[in-house]
Amino acid sequence: MPTGEEGPKGPLTYQDHVDFRGSHFHGPVSVGADDDSSSYEPNVLSALPAAPVGFTGRERELAALLRGLRPPDGTPATESSVLWAVTGLGGIGKTALALQAAHSARRDGWFSGGILFLDLAGYDDTPVTPAQAVASLLYALGVGGAHLPSEEVDQHALYRSRLATLADQGRRVLLLFDNVCEPGQLPPLLPGSDGHCVVFTSRESHPSLPARELPLGPLCPRDSAALVTEALRLRGVEDDRLERQAESVGELTKLCEHMPLALQIAAALLRHRRSRGRVASLVEELGSAAHLTDTLRSRGVDQYGRPLAMAPVFEASMRRLPADRARALCLLAQVPCADYDTDTVTVITDLDGPVALDVLDDLACAHLMTCEEPDDEGPERWRIHDLVRSYASARAAADPPLAAAARTARARAREHYHRQAALSDRHLPSPVHDPSPAAVARRDTALAWFDRERTNLVAAVQWPDEDDPQARVGLALHLAGYLRWRRFFEDWITVSRTARALAHRLGHERAEATACNHLGNALSRGGRPVEALEPLIRAAHLFHRTADPTGEGMAWNNLGLAQRRSGHFDLALATHLDARDRFRALGDQWNEGRAQHNIGLALDAAGRHTEAADAFRRACALHREHDRIFHGDSLNSLGWALYAVGRTDEAVTALQGSLRIRQEYDNWYATGLTGSNLALALESAGRQAEAAQARALADEACARAGTRAAVYGHHH
Repeated sequence: MPTGEEGPKGPLTYQDHVDFRGSHFHGPVSVGADDDSSSYEPNVLSALPAAPVGFTGRERELAALLRGLRPPDGTPATESSVLWAVTGLGGIGKTALALQAAHSARRDGWFSGGILFLDLAGYDDTPVTPAQAVASLLYALGVGGAHLPSEEVDQHALYRSRLATLADQGRRVLLLFDNVCEPGQLPPLLPGSDGHCVVFTSRESHPSLPARELPLGPLCPRDSAALVTEALRLRGVEDDRLERQAESVGELTKLCEHMPLALQIAAALLRHRRSRGRVASLVEELGSAAHLTDTLRSRGVDQYGRPLAMAPVFEASMRRLPADRARALCLLAQVPCADYDTDTVTVITDLDGPVALDVLDDLACAHLMTCEEPDDEGPERWRIHDLVRSYASARAAADPPLAAAARTARARAREHYHRQAALSDRHLPSPVHDPSPAAVARRDTALAWFDRERTNLVAAVQWPDEDDPQARVGLALHLAGYLRWRRFFEDWITVSRTARALAHRLGHERAEATACNHLGNALSRGGRPVEALEPLIRAAHLFHRTADPTGEGMAWNNLGLAQRRSGHFDLALATHLDARDRFRALGDQWNEGRAQHNIGLALDAAGRHTEAADAFRRACALHREHDRIFHGDSLNSLGWALYAVGRTDEAVTALQGSLRIRQEYDNWYATGLTGSNLALALESAGRQAEAAQARALADEACARAGTRAAVYGHHH
């Protein structure tokens, strides 16, 4: 049946009314009042809600969307697209971005046919059906009265016909559909002509639709602070709390995870609490909340009539998930990792690999998780937004069977980390270092795994479950070698302190001794040598009680290092001499070499450089056959001691030998240190060109090291 014209038996009939129940149509509409179809002209008015007040940030995303809406100019560089999808987590600011772009396009006159906005209410209890949507859009296009067909199929045809007429007239229309939840909602609403543009927002990605997707993430910290500042200023220009309390504002935006809706709620709470003054009070309240998403709510509604509450937003998204997907998300949320690799997800969810990947893909499409591609050749990482974690964790905690399953999942995850850490720890640099390519490859693989999982491993030691203390102690001890190698001293202190307390509670003196030794070593290397004394003395005492003379000697050796770093050089020398004699009596040449090296450090710190050089030579002799890494360290210290007494040629030879060894390993901090020492020695010898090369090498090594590489030497 032709649309917009009389049929064979007279004018088209129409229903008594258009049912708008469940439809959220904003703005004015135009209705053709004349039943004479020959005089009908399509008439589209702008039906946009107001532009978002205080819109902040999103410069890159807004520019991309506007490039897509700009009228095509016929050049290949034009990025015009018929269908755009603005996607992201509920409350992330999709509607605000779409409306901001639409208002900008209207001001620039890009859509002479008009702009229509329709909220499809996809996440409400009664979403708008395609039939309701088409009836609403036809009404806005001026089709009412006798012009509205009674059959749904004819309404769809008439809708496309009206849009085609506008396209033929060169009058572009922008159709903006908010809150699309199902792909099936959209196809009946798409124009038949590519002369128009469609933008829709959704909390989910819809890969089946031929749309150009613009996914939104959290705001940057600067834009988050600007959003709160602008929202607070709306109450009155005299409210300058944010300028006076910038640090608290930063903490507030971080708690809100830089999510626009959460930031708007926080601003509303601040406006409501004007008499309470300090932003810090709100930060304290939110930070101490058992479930942050329940606390993030305020009275009233936002500019578009939506409640200012986070929990209902996430509830609507969770309600759309199949039960197994919702369960998996709750289990992951209850295992507090910064992110997860796929293997860890399979352990937590107790699902097979392919099934777990399907679940992850679905959660990522729902924007409840994000997949972060690695920079290197490592596996993909999966992350839950912290506010989603808060909501899903609260949901799990409120369900006793699910809470019990989450405790079991945490135990599985910790055991997985413990197992992998033990395996990787075996391949880190060992006392008798294997320089073969296969061993180096295994070491690099182990270091890469530790690098990726460090934050999660440190956190797993702190998880508060009381039923798994042995695994927590074991994990902490397997982490120590890596944290020392990468110079993550604060993490090393944290896990060692936890392991010490747990081992003491368990009555495991050997484990407690090892944890105390690590704790003292970490405190000493981390610039807190006075604090290191007590745990190291405790370690020596426990090793003696458990008949472990090697452990006792290592504790005394580390105690001497802490004494030297505390400025007690003579005491340190005596402690290292005692440790050396203990190892010599045991026939332990490797540890004897370490103690001999430390004797040189104490002598050098006391200004006894010639004696120090002799001590370092003896250390080199012991390390040469037993440990190439420590041989390189002793050569570096020998070179520095020789340089200190003016024996520059000998110093250069020793430092060049150290540099060759240190360049063999992923130890850029030590390489930079030795390169810098070598540059000084070469300059002193008048070899300026070689000194410049050594300096350049040192600068490159230090740039690569950051704070991650280890140094066993002492000269900076």
